[in-house]
Amino acid sequence: MTVLTDIEKTSQHYEVEDLENRDNKARISPPTNADYSGAAAKTDAAEIALVRKLDLRIMPTLWSMYFLNYLDRNAIAQARLNNLEDDLGLVGSQYNTCISILFVGYLLMQIPSNMLMSSKKVRPSIYMCCCMMAWAVTSACTALAHNYKGLVVARFFLGVAEAPYYPGALYLLSLFYTRKEIATRLSIFYSGNILATSFSGLIAAATFSTLDGVHGIAGWKWLFIIEGAVTFGVAILGMYLLPDFPLTTHWLKDEERQLAHDRILRDTVGLAPSKGARAGFAQAIRDPRLYLLCLMQNMHLSACSFNNFFPTVIGGLGFDRTITLVLTCPPYLVSAAIGLVVGISSGRFNERTWHITVCMGTALIGFIISCATLNVPARYISCFLFASGAYAVNSVILGWVSATLGQTTEKKAISLSIVNVVANASYIYTPYLYPKGDGPKYLTAMASNAAFAFTTIACAWVMRIWLQRTNKKLKEGNTEEAVYYAY
Repeated sequence: MTVLTDIEKTSQHYEVEDLENRDNKARISPPTNADYSGAAAKTDAAEIALVRKLDLRIMPTLWSMYFLNYLDRNAIAQARLNNLEDDLGLVGSQYNTCISILFVGYLLMQIPSNMLMSSKKVRPSIYMCCCMMAWAVTSACTALAHNYKGLVVARFFLGVAEAPYYPGALYLLSLFYTRKEIATRLSIFYSGNILATSFSGLIAAATFSTLDGVHGIAGWKWLFIIEGAVTFGVAILGMYLLPDFPLTTHWLKDEERQLAHDRILRDTVGLAPSKGARAGFAQAIRDPRLYLLCLMQNMHLSACSFNNFFPTVIGGLGFDRTITLVLTCPPYLVSAAIGLVVGISSGRFNERTWHITVCMGTALIGFIISCATLNVPARYISCFLFASGAYAVNSVILGWVSATLGQTTEKKAISLSIVNVVANASYIYTPYLYPKGDGPKYLTAMASNAAFAFTTIACAWVMRIWLQRTNKKLKEGNTEEAVYYAY
């Protein structure tokens, strides 16, 4: 193993350092046991210790940031149960527009942000945490809104400030974890989203019952202020805890930096020479598999559109505000546990299609039950089914993107951001599937979600067949150093 003598001076150019000499060494021979991960087995004690160290520093920090990201974003769903609409004079579909407008700002900034990060012109630890501070301030300022226009402006700029975090976090994980490792880490990371949605109702219930009207400030305003302040504090800590790039992370020793760099280089599919962010963008958009993965993730997130209206959906069961907020918690707790199991299983068996099929099939059953009956116990059970099934596959799909479109670090980063942009576009139109007049059944929304779930499954099987044929061609080519794709 080559030891770098001046880490700091080479940090800006490490991707192209001696790439031609590393190329043959890094490629993975064709599998003999149907393991198409392409990742080397971790049998080296130093590598095991490194991964453990990375887990202890990266995962809790990114998880906490993501937890607060969703807590701030979805506070509006709980605020709606504390007279937000009446206080601001919202009528008709104006609340739905306030949900939708966040994702306009969110989508505009994602691809430029990940191109900036992959260009190595910014330190991820500083850049992502500064963005977190910005969204914390913007979220807290939502309490200053006095009318519909004020709320729309606050939500738009909240989307702009939040945009760099999620695709940036995915990129950061892909820099430090191999294709076999990343599905499990993504499932742990994504549980921050699920648990934030779970506990947001309990946090809101406590806030509304203790602070509503204190100092003349409505409970929903206190909710935005408190959550924004906590987020800002965590952002400061994140600057010291997050890594940057494998060769420039300050809390890794020199030999750990080199090992972190070498093992990801060894795991990168195809190992095409790095030519910068613009070339990575061109590589991504020329790969036709990107568009199928975009459609798959868009359909998946469309099926998850209930998350912005979950308290409203639960409210349709007929309980009072406090009970409604409490009842939003259990389905998401179960979802978090199932999502973790699915992520670990997908990573361990290096399999995607059947995991997506079973999980989205479960969600499909839940949506159908919701459409078919107003029976309270049946509808509450359906919430467990569609929340657990739909949320569980997120880490599987994103892990598939990283593994299939990871020929260079830039292509991987930009592919993840493009998939995320296209997928989150669903949140611009899906809020309009939940008009107030459709409650409590929300038949249009639930029937649409069932169709989205079915399409997600169909996309997974098309991708499976596509990759099977690709692998067959690689085998027929008798290329000893061919890299096979997992499906």
